[in-house]
Amino acid sequence: MELEDQWWKGQLAADIYEALRYKELKLPSYKGQSPQLSLRRYFADLIAIVSNRFQLCPAARHLAVYLLDLFMDRYDVTLQQLHMVSLSCLLLASKFEEREDRVPKLDTLNSLGCMSSMNLVLTKQGLLHMELLLLETFQWNLYFPTAAHFIEYYLSIAVQEGDLHDGWPMTSLEKTKLYMAKYADYFLEVSLQDHVFLHFSPSLVAAACVAASRLILHLSPTWPPRLLRLTGYTWEILVPCAEKLLMAHDSDVKEANKQKCPQPSQQQQQQQQQQMTYHSSGPSAAVPQYLHRPSMQFPQQAPQPGPAPGLRPASYLGHSAGSLQAPAGPQHSTSQAITASLDPKASVPSRAYQVSVHYPCAAPCFDR
Repeated sequence: MELEDQWWKGQLAADIYEALRYKELKLPSYKGQSPQLSLRRYFADLIAIVSNRFQLCPAARHLAVYLLDLFMDRYDVTLQQLHMVSLSCLLLASKFEEREDRVPKLDTLNSLGCMSSMNLVLTKQGLLHMELLLLETFQWNLYFPTAAHFIEYYLSIAVQEGDLHDGWPMTSLEKTKLYMAKYADYFLEVSLQDHVFLHFSPSLVAAACVAASRLILHLSPTWPPRLLRLTGYTWEILVPCAEKLLMAHDSDVKEANKQKCPQPSQQQQQQQQQQMTYHSSGPSAAVPQYLHRPSMQFPQQAPQPGPAPGLRPASYLGHSAGSLQAPAGPQHSTSQAITASLDPKASVPSRAYQVSVHYPCAAPCFDR
């Protein structure tokens, strides 16, 4: 179901969007009852690694993970079989979403370094058998909208000329759109890493990715009327999903800062622990307060190092196609983020984005 580039600008864009919204109402129910649910993160990362290796589109990657989730939810599958199921899901999704010449070939898959570490050799007969089993499970229907199918439509109006950054007019609309696309892509990948996002509709997850990106970029209003009209979601409806996305972002930033900064002395650790104990004494400490104030103004603060807009959930960035190790048993991948500082002009201060009450990080600064 590959669509032409910039389909959201065509005359049929509204009809395509409405068809996707209608189809998501009929998505199969997900109960999260797989006995191997603790291994789900590993296999989602495996799909992401192979998908990136073949430069498949986000829609194919998201569809593959969704097929895997549905299959695991219905069957008790062994660890060795899950490797075959994961790759078969990716092949089916790429055949559905990509051009024929971009679908991974059997020989190329077997040549990947991760295949030897998993002690797995794919055969044509084995793949055909697994693909047939998957198709029969889904009644030969792979038309399942995911958040990746909606995100480009929402990004088409996610940033416009009238938006403000920290209360100031933007001087570079194209630069702002670039940051928005990068952060939306990051949050889209975050949504793949936890099955909890399957409890939200795909269009809502995509809208929450845009809302979280606008928060980080300090764009106001955070959820403008045009996005409300296009998506049909109010800010209050988006808060639960956006909160989970931002918490994951907060965790990635903290992990990146730990790797980038030297270990503090014992005295500094004690002071930080005391501050954390003090701040967490109230119930509001666990929930980012900015989520409940969509029209808030962001105060100017001193410059701080922060993540680049290309920050991605790094559960699979720390691996390559040749280094991914198969799990010996139930486990969760640890998040490690790759960050870099932006280089704003010396005369322009960065604005700190308060991810939580404990860990501030800097939002990208736009030239004025």
